[in-house]
Amino acid sequence: MYKIDKLNELAKVVAAKRAENAALEPRRMTAEEKDELLAHFHPDYKQDEFTVLSAGVNKGDKVPTQLAALLQGKSRISASDVDLSAPDYDTDVLIIGGGGAGASAAIEADEAGVKAMIVTKLRIGDANTMMAEGGIQAADKPNDSPAIHFLDAFGGGHFAAKPELVKKLVTKAPEAIQWLNKLGVEFDKESDGTMVTTHGGGTSRKRMHAAKDYSGAEIMRTLRDEVINRGIPVIDFTAAVEIILDENGKAAGAVLMNMETKELLVARAKTVIIATGGAGRLHYQGFPTSNHYGATADGLILGYRVGAKLLYADTLQYHPTGTGYPEQIFGALVTEKVRSLGAKLVNIDGDVFMHPLETRDVTAASIIRECTAHDKGIETNLGKAIWLDTPMIEYIHGEGTIEKRIPAMMRMFGKYGIDIRKEPILVYPTLHYQNGGLDISDDCATGVENLYAAGEVAGGIHGRNRLMGNSLLDVIVFGRNAGIYASAKAKETAVPEKLTLEHIEKFNNELKVCGAASEVASPMLLPHYARKK
Repeated sequence: MYKIDKLNELAKVVAAKRAENAALEPRRMTAEEKDELLAHFHPDYKQDEFTVLSAGVNKGDKVPTQLAALLQGKSRISASDVDLSAPDYDTDVLIIGGGGAGASAAIEADEAGVKAMIVTKLRIGDANTMMAEGGIQAADKPNDSPAIHFLDAFGGGHFAAKPELVKKLVTKAPEAIQWLNKLGVEFDKESDGTMVTTHGGGTSRKRMHAAKDYSGAEIMRTLRDEVINRGIPVIDFTAAVEIILDENGKAAGAVLMNMETKELLVARAKTVIIATGGAGRLHYQGFPTSNHYGATADGLILGYRVGAKLLYADTLQYHPTGTGYPEQIFGALVTEKVRSLGAKLVNIDGDVFMHPLETRDVTAASIIRECTAHDKGIETNLGKAIWLDTPMIEYIHGEGTIEKRIPAMMRMFGKYGIDIRKEPILVYPTLHYQNGGLDISDDCATGVENLYAAGEVAGGIHGRNRLMGNSLLDVIVFGRNAGIYASAKAKETAVPEKLTLEHIEKFNNELKVCGAASEVASPMLLPHYARKK
């Protein structure tokens, strides 16, 4: 173990100041202080980590360098590789992605009486939804309202979100909770059946609904069961590698690739929903990630190549509390719920250096500042980190609180000999969420007719920063939304007759003309972790 004796000694400093720190009420930063902090320490502001796009509908916009390479990369196929005249699958609504948004869309499409099909490069449920821990927001208590939720979310996103999307997010939230509850999600409840709610960073009311600290897994379990019980076809281990258009430029299906045999298949559809999730496995700026193995920005590539515009692709969320030690779980998410229960962030001197429930971007930047400019981080074999004083939870709320409220966290660290009830843990920001994505309207439509997007792959809902609990809400509200509108459009759309992949050569030519042509295979599909000599 890395300098374990040294870490134990430093942990004693935290324990010695626990009573003092528990009573401490750190002030929140002013807007001016936040702006200055973000400009100097948040990764989104490192200009040399971004590339200006040379081709496509976002030509002239900056995006992370790793994403630019894929957006301007080489398609995995040529039009001549595929026989579009004899589709292998025919459906009304094709859903690309088997996470929370894709499953919600499929359920609503089935409810609408149309034929839906899910295609996913891993298995249904292998998604970031499964890995979400802390909870899902909804203003459904007497002291709260969707209007207050709107103000929290819109302000937390630096007033950059599309207001019509935030409005739909917050007004549909109570209904989303009831929908999940009726499907069978085991939310935390009081003895009288009232749902337990807590605060999250940047929230002015307690509106976080949770299932212990495995909320996403519980929601995904329920949605997956519903999809299976309804008999909705799910094509596992099969990736979408290109969107297919009809002769009028409308989305009409996708080219699929069997992940094992590499066989190419054609799925024809009246409407298509992209619900492929995020991009954490691109490891922007070398950060570790809390994301699922399949989060490689595929949906952004698929949409962009057929002309769907990106919005805020230059803004990412670095969750402030990724695991900083031990290395076996480096970057794994330490849910914000730990801080909402009372744990505070503490530096090497045992001092609390910020309010624990600032918004995520501010908290992440504060930790980076503490470890760099202030040189108050704790050294590990993986770099510097900050203490998160988890025993403070039971100091405040009493013995048994951690096992009752965050059992998954307790088990995760317990596997490596760390008892979070007695020992503080080390944390550092981890690449967590794609704030931007495909630009959608409030019916989830992209700029390409018959092509929809929902979940983390869509942009504009959270602006330039997302509050805790609004991602699980996003995948449910906009997943259902996409299913409803794509189904309605499918009912009035004829089966596309002439399918085409002409856009591949057209985009390749544009890349050649501007000198941006690349041999990078795109979409990535799976991350590259092979050891290099």
